Amino acid sequence: MRTLSLVDLMAFLEGLQWTLVLVVLSFVFGGLLGLALALLRTSNIAPVRWVASAFLQLVQGVPLLALLMFFYFGMPVFLGVEVPSLTAVTVAFSIYSGVFLGEIWRGGIQAVKYTQWEAAASLGLSRWEQFVFVIAPQALKISLPATVGFLVQLIKGTSLASVVGFVELTRAGQIASAATFQQLLVYSIIAAIYFAICFPLTQWSRSLEARLNGTG
Repeated sequence: MRTLSLVDLMAFLEGLQWTLVLVVLSFVFGGLLGLALALLRTSNIAPVRWVASAFLQLVQGVPLLALLMFFYFGMPVFLGVEVPSLTAVTVAFSIYSGVFLGEIWRGGIQAVKYTQWEAAASLGLSRWEQFVFVIAPQALKISLPATVGFLVQLIKGTSLASVVGFVELTRAGQIASAATFQQLLVYSIIAAIYFAICFPLTQWSRSLEARLNGTG
């Protein structure tokens, strides 16, 4: 047994680095999936909406921990090769992010009045051009507070990656705690780091929401 040292603090920073890498990858790939789901969910073709809705309900009905376990232990079984932990957790978090971002952005798209579509169509724009140049900018403004709020949840949610051995911030804290038996001190530092990252984003989300509602 030893006391907490500078080496442990450096390990926390390295774990934080991998937490941020996981967040960025999950948000980027999840954003692409979310955009696709939002477009499918607002499609004029009913079967397309039904398929997208079924996928969304399936993923939202499964705990994130179960997704992590499935992709970490299941991908080697289905692919027949060992998959790096970063790949497995990125896939799980990307799917998790995609379904929630998809619902947030679908709400933003549907919040734009249909007359905006009609006005864009009257200018001779194609359906895709209507979305890109007229609808998407308005939907983004509406969805931005909730998107930032979800980003906070994603940052905190990455701590679950520790259960499959991925050494992010929480896992680095677990390792230090096991070596020093200073659980209170270790997890207080870990919590402070999470707070330092999430608090500014939370305040930004509230500021955006107040500005959108005309109260800020």
